[in-house]
Amino acid sequence: MFGRTAPRVVEIGFGAGEALVARAAGHPDEDHLGIEVHRSGVGRLLLAIEAAGLTNVRISTHDAVEVFESQLGPGSLDRVLLFFPDPWPKKRHHKRRLVQAGFVAAVASRLKPGGRLQLATDWAPYALHMREVLDACRSFESATPGSFAPRPAERPLTRFERRGERLGHQVFDLEYLKTQ
Repeated sequence: MFGRTAPRVVEIGFGAGEALVARAAGHPDEDHLGIEVHRSGVGRLLLAIEAAGLTNVRISTHDAVEVFESQLGPGSLDRVLLFFPDPWPKKRHHKRRLVQAGFVAAVASRLKPGGRLQLATDWAPYALHMREVLDACRSFESATPGSFAPRPAERPLTRFERRGERLGHQVFDLEYLKTQ
């Protein structure tokens, strides 16, 4: 896909793409795949990629579950990022949450041993749900067992995070390592 061998990072749901562009510009030695289904965000990211002259970014507009299940090879990724996914706060909608056992297993199968899964949310019940699902997956081990991870310095502040902070929401970061 990139015509070279380099560490591969996937960001699921990149929104307007500001964090993805900053990361790709700061790490030209890595290949970045962004997955987003909302066309307006894809358009903004394409403009930003062109303006920055980046060659290490590719975009998929398919559903993330489909991409992980059928479009990425086993053990092909070094890092997967999922920042501020829709928390689907109503109980009847919890089944729509992306972080579920089946999806986590698919992500684990695509990560290399030692690969990292990094997540963030400003919705406390979803943060607890994420941790419960990930702790139950034998392929992952928490980088900070029993607690949430510190905010990674390299994670740019996104508009979703700024909105959560304005609303007084606490941000929860999680980091898991692929063990097997």
